[in-house]
Amino acid sequence: MITELQVLVAVLLDTLLGEPKRFHPLAGFGQVALKIESFFYGGQNITDGHRKTLGLIAWCVAVLPLVGMALWLTLQANAFGLIVATVLLYFALGNQSLAQHALAVSTALLNNNIGLARQQVQMMVSRDTLNMEDSDISRATIESVLENGNDAVFAALFWFLVLGVPGVVLYRLSNTLDAMWGYRNQRYHAFGWFAARMDDALNWLPARLTALTYALVGQTENALYCWKTQAHHWRGINPGVVMAAGAGALALELGGAAQYHGQLVTRPILGQGTKPNALDIKRSIQLVQRSLWLWLILIFLAGVFNVLW
Repeated sequence: MITELQVLVAVLLDTLLGEPKRFHPLAGFGQVALKIESFFYGGQNITDGHRKTLGLIAWCVAVLPLVGMALWLTLQANAFGLIVATVLLYFALGNQSLAQHALAVSTALLNNNIGLARQQVQMMVSRDTLNMEDSDISRATIESVLENGNDAVFAALFWFLVLGVPGVVLYRLSNTLDAMWGYRNQRYHAFGWFAARMDDALNWLPARLTALTYALVGQTENALYCWKTQAHHWRGINPGVVMAAGAGALALELGGAAQYHGQLVTRPILGQGTKPNALDIKRSIQLVQRSLWLWLILIFLAGVFNVLW
């Protein structure tokens, strides 16, 4: 039951304390990753193949030493090792901060402060927010809640349960590098290729478990239908699965046109139902919370079963 208790304590710490306001390990890792990128990126005249190799080396330099340290920690079968492992899982979780960011957007919209709502949603998404209207802000926030429910909660828990501390460290660092290097633009399409593919691989099964959980705690039939018929139209092998199931579970229509870096991008429609509003943001947060409760119950029952048998 040690692993199960570590999960419960880490989730409790995240609920009570939220994200550390200063000296967050992932923020520090991001600063180190920027220095590694500047060292390994190379000049302007190298080939894409060479740049991909440099990106792979940079990923290994950034991630593998820390995973090795996490593995060493796992081998320390003592109270200190267990405590540090639990704290590291807490750092990897972002359930409370995700809810806080989304609620800030919802509150601003309900108070008819669209300027503040645009500022708050800008902290959650990479699209242009300057000219967003209420429905656009609600849609962007809910999409972020659903996708990050996988990235910042369920995938982290999954890899902790499967591989322990090395697994959760590997996942969260890979996910962070994908957020930094995984863009399909001129600078990163080659250098960030490995970071993006690794994140895809590590998220493949957790994303589908997250989608299934959303379906089970929401409008199940609608969620499964949207997952089956819509997810494959979305760019990327994982986000569409999570957001289509989540949109269906909430009976909302997400996706559609959005503006990125000054250009209007036509995206597939996800889900089916009504256009989202500020109150639906709260419903999306509740969907993630119910999903987390289901995971915790199943994790605890699995631990009890393992002890008894």
